[in-house]
Amino acid sequence: MCNLYRLHKGADAIRQIFEGLGHQLSFPEGVPNLEPRDIRITDPAPIVRMGRNGLEMVVRRWSWPGNHGKPVFNLRSEGRSFSNRCLAIADGFYEFTAPEDPRSKRKCRWIFTPVEGELLGIAAVIRTQPDIGEAFSLLTAEPSPEVAVIHNRQIILPSPAHWLDWLDPSTSLPPSSSWSTVSAKRTTEMGLDT
Repeated sequence: MCNLYRLHKGADAIRQIFEGLGHQLSFPEGVPNLEPRDIRITDPAPIVRMGRNGLEMVVRRWSWPGNHGKPVFNLRSEGRSFSNRCLAIADGFYEFTAPEDPRSKRKCRWIFTPVEGELLGIAAVIRTQPDIGEAFSLLTAEPSPEVAVIHNRQIILPSPAHWLDWLDPSTSLPPSSSWSTVSAKRTTEMGLDT
């Protein structure tokens, strides 16, 4: 399950990518100062949602507290419908596998990046919690062939052509045939390719 993803693009670069797709992006809370970084559970991160005047980017916390206090950062999508939809914006996400050396404590880290385009829009939902305000959680499904060799689940990645479809709550989840294609590279903890 995705518990770490990456965004190395700033707000203006994201706005330009959306404009290149024919979509205007507004910043109702001001343009966020996005530093290139890995995004961890409970971190604030940019999301795009449908606002009153079209697409808007805001920064919200990734995950809300669950019933037993543990963060809800991923939700299974099968058999469910979702109304408060958004896209978490990323340019890569990580999965981990067992270490090659069984004596090692560190898992192998893999970065998945888009094969085409510069961004991934991760299907997500927003929930308001009294103690933290609005927060989002990423949706998961059966993995695509590219991810299945590493992990048995994956986050849902509508392709850019299907981003607006996902943000419309009257539509169903995008089928895996309309997801962004990703490729994997093994990396070190410092982000270096191996």
